[in-house]
Amino acid sequence: MSSWRLRSSRKALIHQQLYRPVKPLTFFFQFAYFAKLIHTDTKFNRNQASLIEKGNFLLTSASFTKLLSECIATKSLRAGKQVHAQMIKYMTNEDAKIRNHLISLYTKCDSFWCARKLIDGSGQPDVVSWSALISGYAQNGLGKEALLAFSEMHLMGFKANDFTFPSVLKACSILKDLTFGKQIHGISLVTGFESDVFVANTLMIMYAKCGELCHARALFAEIPKRNIVSWNALFSCYVQSDLCLEAMNLFQEMILTGTKPNEFSLSSILNACTELGDKYQGRKIHGYLIKLGFGADQFSANALVDMYAKVGDFEATIQMFYTIENPDIVSWNAVIAGCVLHEYHDLALELICTMKTAGVYPNMFTLSSALKACASMGIKELSRQLHSDLIKLCINSDSFVGVGLVDMYAKCDLMEDARKAFNLICEKDVVTWNAVISGYSQSGEDREALTLFIDMYRRGFEFNRTTLSSIVKATASLQEIKLCGQIHSLSVKSGLLSDIYVLNSLIDAYAKCTHVEDAERIFKECPYEDLVSFTSMITAYSQYGQGEEALKLFLRMQEVGIKPDGFVYSSLLNACANLSAYEQGKQVHVHILKLGFALDIFACNSLVNMYAKCGSIEDAGQAFRETPKRGIVSWSAMIGGLAQHGHGKEALKLFDEMINDDVLPNHVTLVSVLCACNHAGLVTEANSYFESMEKLYGIEPKEEHYACMIDILGRAGKLNEAMELIDKMPFQANGAVWGALLGAARIHKNVELGKQAAEMLLTIEPEKSGTHILLANIYASVGMWENVAKMRKLMKESKVKKEPGISWIEVQDKVFTFIVGDRNHYRSGEIYAKLDELSELINKAGYVPNVEIDLHDVERSEKEALLYHHSEKLAVAFGLIATPDGAPIRVKKNLRVCIDCHTAFKYICKIVSREIIIRDINRFHHFKDGSCSCGDYW
Repeated sequence: MSSWRLRSSRKALIHQQLYRPVKPLTFFFQFAYFAKLIHTDTKFNRNQASLIEKGNFLLTSASFTKLLSECIATKSLRAGKQVHAQMIKYMTNEDAKIRNHLISLYTKCDSFWCARKLIDGSGQPDVVSWSALISGYAQNGLGKEALLAFSEMHLMGFKANDFTFPSVLKACSILKDLTFGKQIHGISLVTGFESDVFVANTLMIMYAKCGELCHARALFAEIPKRNIVSWNALFSCYVQSDLCLEAMNLFQEMILTGTKPNEFSLSSILNACTELGDKYQGRKIHGYLIKLGFGADQFSANALVDMYAKVGDFEATIQMFYTIENPDIVSWNAVIAGCVLHEYHDLALELICTMKTAGVYPNMFTLSSALKACASMGIKELSRQLHSDLIKLCINSDSFVGVGLVDMYAKCDLMEDARKAFNLICEKDVVTWNAVISGYSQSGEDREALTLFIDMYRRGFEFNRTTLSSIVKATASLQEIKLCGQIHSLSVKSGLLSDIYVLNSLIDAYAKCTHVEDAERIFKECPYEDLVSFTSMITAYSQYGQGEEALKLFLRMQEVGIKPDGFVYSSLLNACANLSAYEQGKQVHVHILKLGFALDIFACNSLVNMYAKCGSIEDAGQAFRETPKRGIVSWSAMIGGLAQHGHGKEALKLFDEMINDDVLPNHVTLVSVLCACNHAGLVTEANSYFESMEKLYGIEPKEEHYACMIDILGRAGKLNEAMELIDKMPFQANGAVWGALLGAARIHKNVELGKQAAEMLLTIEPEKSGTHILLANIYASVGMWENVAKMRKLMKESKVKKEPGISWIEVQDKVFTFIVGDRNHYRSGEIYAKLDELSELINKAGYVPNVEIDLHDVERSEKEALLYHHSEKLAVAFGLIATPDGAPIRVKKNLRVCIDCHTAFKYICKIVSREIIIRDINRFHHFKDGSCSCGDYW
């Protein structure tokens, strides 16, 4: 013990270094001084100060111990140091009890240097001193220091007690140091403390925190006299290891043994219910809390608020919160986070204001919830205000908060501020990069998102599935198929291709880049399919003209037992719309009603679109009226449907209703309005809508609006005005604009204008055959056959192939395809026989074939035969022999219906007494009683 004598000799020196001198006090007034000191210390209340009585109070070890106990209880470091100073001055003999109180004070107040000096300067430190120091280190998260102190104590020959073991085991848990923990376990076995319930409980926790839950359970089984703390320790181990179901089973086991749970047991089990999303068990635990008298416990009440929010019972969350008499910051944070989780963002922000009024000030967690609420609501002004609050709290540099700021600014469409917030984060990780990359992607700044990803990759940061999904989305938006392939390769190299999230993103990206075959290949190679992968593939088939494949895939999806959602049905309806598959569309509608998606806005909008594009504007109107919350998509679909069916005035009337319903149009709506005017020949109205677009609705006319307007003017014969409008356009005219002008030139047989428009089109779109055909038709209409021959020769030399006319008709849930002169159909003989029959009948009724439109260099009789065998005529003939008498015949064609077929169908519909509905590339034609809904204006 010579080392202790050496240290004792330095005691005076240490005292001089540790404590500043105080002015001498008279013996009589010294306790009056302490009383004043404790009164003025903010951590003492009046009741505690009253412990010092007035009068001549003698200085004793007991009185110092009492004062130090109060300092420890209130963590009053300043007052404790003053007491320590007075002890040094007036007490000559060292008191071990007082020394240990001082060590406890200094460790609880995070003044470990002072605590350590007391031990080093003590002549005879004991196990209590060391235990107090080790406990202080452990309680403050200083696991390494605690283990070093224990090692030193052990080397000096001090034996640990039942107070030392739990503290040093807690330090092992903090560091997850299983090796040292096992050594402590061995020492506890040798010294006989393993059977101590407190030591055993801490051993269990240590093993669990170090990932050895089986050892923890084995230790629990060996405890001879388990108390509630033992059970609580094991509950905590299971919940923290995400074994919540096992924790629930253990709780039932405890109840069966007759052990009464306390508030800590119930709080742990509430956390298990929260993780499992088990509202039923959560309510049972709530009942236990009330029954056992813990209903008013603040900790339990907070856990209940959190549990109800996370299991989806928002009403119970609010009710529970308002039962708390004095909610603390944890209570407020739980209810505010619950509001954000359930998307009651305005209520979350309102509660934050109420919390401040109640005198509870927000912390980092409160403001993190506020950031999410603000991000979801997109309130730009509030976003900057919240940022300033974070700066005031000095927590804006926290990486978690930094990510929240980036996300909030991005969702508020303030990408410049989001980038600044990103740049201010000192220690960036994958989550930080993901936040800013996805922000740029969601804001439509896809190139910037890709640039950031390249920067991230070059700096050596690891990426995850979220990163790749954002980048794949950006490449899809840019339709950069090469980049998409590179990201695909990167996902293979990084091993992330097996992730379903990445796979689905790639399927979607390849589809949006029009590489449906690549999307299909990934889908087929996918080891496991889910709803998202099926939805992505069905959508891809639907969008790129493979509607039949979309319907087949839906059947397979049902076979594997995956339940569809509103998005799947929306894509299926779009597939039916593209195929003009009216009957199959009706069957999908029945599925929607059966599975409860009748109120799904995506499905409702697609129903309106499907019925309109399948030729039943009445069913479209009914679906529109039944749509619960009509948004701009609903209105636009119905207005567009009416326009395509030639109901121009009804479309404009519905547009006025939409404006009166406070729904503002978008550029798509206004294209539909102009189309309605076009199909109805309403030139004045069209000009009025076009001129007022920017003034009334803040929408600047785009290429498609100009194309519509030029088509309207051209059809009405106002060719000079159409040319003037082209000259006034703020951008170069595209193919749609010149195509509209060429169409107008054909109608009015204006050769010069047709040549000008065709020359521009051949420069912009040289690969399209329609330009050559239309110009040839213009030449043919005025008898310029030499020019017609030149155009045919030019097409042959340029290797431009005429796009073949294709028509589709749905019969008995199957879609049949026809091309001109098609004889591949299994009922081909009957079809051509029906055509011959119809030809004879309509010829008698006055029909004359319009052979001028056929540009083939053959005899008139051959031209007539070719006209009779157009794809739409074949489809109609098949419809007449394959559908019940009186049923409407619905046909879709990929090109504009020709003049001859249009004339023939007016005769046929009257002779057979059937409605014939033809959907061509521009509009619908309803042939009934010898006339067409277009009024021959198309």
